[in-house]
Amino acid sequence: MNADILNLLRDPAGVPFYPVVFQGLYILTWALHALFVFLSIGSLGLSLYGTYKQKDDETWKIITPHLLQTGKLSVSLLIVLGVAPLLFTQVIYDPNWYTINTLSGLWVVIFIYTLLVGYSMYYWYYYANKKGSSSSKLIGVISFCLLVFAGLLMHVFSVQAIQPEKWMQWYAPNGTVDTSGLTFNPETIRFLFLMSLSIPAVGLFLQNYSDFLKSTKKFSESFLTKTREIGTKIAISGFVISFILFITWSFQINKLADIYSILIIVFTLLMIVLSNKMKNSYLTSLLFIVFLLVISGFREYLRFNIMNNFGYNIYEYPLNIEWASISMFVLTFLSLGGVGVTFIATMAWKVGKSNGYFDASKDKTVTLMANSLLWILSTWCIVYFAWGFYILFKNSL
Repeated sequence: MNADILNLLRDPAGVPFYPVVFQGLYILTWALHALFVFLSIGSLGLSLYGTYKQKDDETWKIITPHLLQTGKLSVSLLIVLGVAPLLFTQVIYDPNWYTINTLSGLWVVIFIYTLLVGYSMYYWYYYANKKGSSSSKLIGVISFCLLVFAGLLMHVFSVQAIQPEKWMQWYAPNGTVDTSGLTFNPETIRFLFLMSLSIPAVGLFLQNYSDFLKSTKKFSESFLTKTREIGTKIAISGFVISFILFITWSFQINKLADIYSILIIVFTLLMIVLSNKMKNSYLTSLLFIVFLLVISGFREYLRFNIMNNFGYNIYEYPLNIEWASISMFVLTFLSLGGVGVTFIATMAWKVGKSNGYFDASKDKTVTLMANSLLWILSTWCIVYFAWGFYILFKNSL
């Protein structure tokens, strides 16, 4: 595969805005998507341990259902946030994305059903554990394995997409065309490194969980202290495992001395210290998100350099700026997305902080945000359809 073929595979319509913007959005959205991937896998995995401990340990009896609820919600968020990085990838790396969807087409279809079944079984696990069913552990293990396998498949697609030199070999091994769509080539250490971040993610969550409930009278001080200690131990252990795996992976790809690798190594060591010493767990979690942004940047840095060495430069992608669609995207992101997420987060925070029944209708802030969101959504729908019909009739009449 050479640069001429890669460039011919580009969308002839070009990109609607500057490629560097899509590159930045990809880095941001992948980090947010990864945050909930790690939290969902970590919460589900730890809840499985909790199902064995909750019979004899009161602390785990309380934590386990909360871990299940957190993981269940995180899967929803990772699915929603996972759409964005795929779209941004499709815009500037479309030859890579569509080629891999051809080479591994059957696995792509399997991924969809794996995620669907795994998520459905997560709900089953949640309610089975709630009822104290003896089958809940088995259901949870199956759900966990399916979700991890879904992550493995997406990892495989990403790794194969940055190996254009092997595409023809995979498509026609020994000169025989393979149309099975079963090309499957994982990079084990890289995958294990990323999955290992699920451990510190759930550890930091337990620290946040403990600090969040301190201002309420729902739980005893001993419970909150023990929960934080569990979270601290898990976070430190997870970062140590991630550190070892990253060193191994970066050495394997000859990037151990790269500035990005050094930054990630230093950041991991910093997170180990802060997870143990930092009293404000919210700040530690915020730094963890920054850490994920650095990792996301490292992934894009590797991909950009690999493709650039093949002669595929995203900054040379034909540019055809569409101010209408860009304006719609920005306004939607800032108004509907910004206010919507803030409203949900604010209400969740206030519900958690209340000691009794929380009446949202009597809270001025929540009521104002709810009404604002309703008006924004109504206006957005009107503008969206009016704009769409205007473009439709303008181009067809």
